[in-house]
Formats: sequence, structure tokens, C-alpha cells
Amino acid sequence: MADLAVTSSPGSVRLPPGIWAVPPLLVLGALFFYPLSLILRQALFGDEGAFSLAHFGEVVGSRLFLDGLYHTLVIAVSATAGCLLLGFVLSLVIAFVPFPGAKLVGRLIDTFIALPTFLVALAFTFIYGSSGLLNESLMRLLDLSLPPVDFLYSQWGVILSEITVYTPFVMRPLLAAFSLVEASQIEVASSLGAKPMRIVRQIILPAALPALIAGGSLCLLLTVNEFGIVLFIGAKDVITLPLLIYDKAIQEFDYTTACIIAVVNVALSLGLYSLYRVAVAHLAGSRAGLV
Repeated sequence: MADLAVTSSPGSVRLPPGIWAVPPLLVLGALFFYPLSLILRQALFGDEGAFSLAHFGEVVGSRLFLDGLYHTLVIAVSATAGCLLLGFVLSLVIAFVPFPGAKLVGRLIDTFIALPTFLVALAFTFIYGSSGLLNESLMRLLDLSLPPVDFLYSQWGVILSEITVYTPFVMRPLLAAFSLVEASQIEVASSLGAKPMRIVRQIILPAALPALIAGGSLCLLLTVNEFGIVLFIGAKDVITLPLLIYDKAIQEFDYTTACIIAVVNVALSLGLYSLYRVAVAHLAGSRAGLV
């Protein structure tokens, strides 16, 4: 078959290759960059329209902001650590412990990604709430007048909810990484007398490390920006940056302060997103090296 060549007519107009980037950039500018620029303008210029960093410094140095930043980071780091630990253990069981329905269990856990985060918080109120299943059972069993389990409406309730919601985000890359581990390596190590913990430490963990980094980075990014769980649980004295932005903008109508906190939150999110992209690139490079 003869090769087909596409030639342009003498009168045709050739468009620069970069012209095709203009439409998506215009869409991004209208839907994303322009709203962000309005937030940045409000944060730096305020209602008066005069540039000043004085109010910016006052907000960032305030006790309320520092407490919000502290709770945001503590909850995010704790939830991410819990997701890494629980995700690693569950992925090990699903990938390397043969039992009927392992694939079905993995798919069921995967469905948590499609659920709204606040639904888990709602479900937990039926289990761990003051009138939940656990407290009602313990009060009847031990003849108590007050609920003995009251951690749900605290920082630990938020952390537990986020671990439940975001563990599948760790398991997905882990299960993909475990599928690349050669079963013969584990069989040879086991035949030579290596115990399960040594096999995990020397064979499985090195293969899982890039996936742990990628999944952990994504969890950290998502938990820093989590709003629904914190708002729905209503943990006492637990104010995160997203919740603080909501309070200042919606409850107090202090849009300048809300925009200042939002700018800091966006900067933190972009930094974590950069970390996530680096981790994903490292994971892709590791997979390419194993193929």
C-alpha cells in the first residue's frame, strides 16, 4: 500500500503549534486563576483597595490562626500515618494471604473513594456517638448513667474518620506495587528459612516504598484540605484552616481575613501537591525499572 502524505495547499494558513494551548488556558483562567486572583487581591488590598501586609501579618500571627494551623497539621499528619499503617497491613493481607473473596474485599474497600467523606462521620455517630450502638450497649451492660465513650466529638474522632475515608487512597498504589512482586522471591526466601517479618522487611517493603510515598503524599494533601468531616463531627475546640475560612467568611462576613487564611491554605496545598507529584514520578520510575 502506498504511503499517504498530507500536504497543505499553497493558500492554506498554518497555525502556530502553541495556538492550541490558548482555549484550555482561557478556560482555566476563567474558572480557576481569576477566582484565585480575586482572593489574593482581597487578602493583600482589603476592602480599602490599598496594598498592605500589616493585616496579613496580624492574621498569620494571631492565636486563632496558629491554633488552626496546628490542628490542621496534627490531624493531617496523624491521619496520614494511620492510613499508611492500616493500608499497608490490609494490602499485605489481600495481596499475599490467600483467602476466598480477596479481590471482592479489595473492590469493596475501593468503593470508599466514591463516597462523600461526611457519610463516614454520619455513620460513626450511630456507632460511637453519645446515643450510638457502642455507648448504648456499654451503658446497659455496665449500668452507667453517662456514655463511657466520648472520643468521637474530639480531635481523635476526626482522625479516625479520616483514616477510614482515605486508607483506600494508600491501598490502591500499594496493591499495584504488590502485584509486581515476584512470588518466586517470596517462595525462595521462605524455603531458606526466612520468617514472614523478614520477608516483609527485605522483599515486600522495598517494593512498596514508592507506593507508600505516593499514597501518603496524596493522603496528606487531602486531609489538610478536609472540611466535611470536621464540620459534621463538630469537634469541640478543633478548628482547622478550612473550617476557619468558613467561619470568617460565612459566619462573620470577614472576607479579608478569610482570604488571607485561604492564601496560606492554598500555598500549603500547592506545596503538598508538588510533593505528591514528585512521589508519583518516583513511583512511575520505579515501576519502569521493574518491567
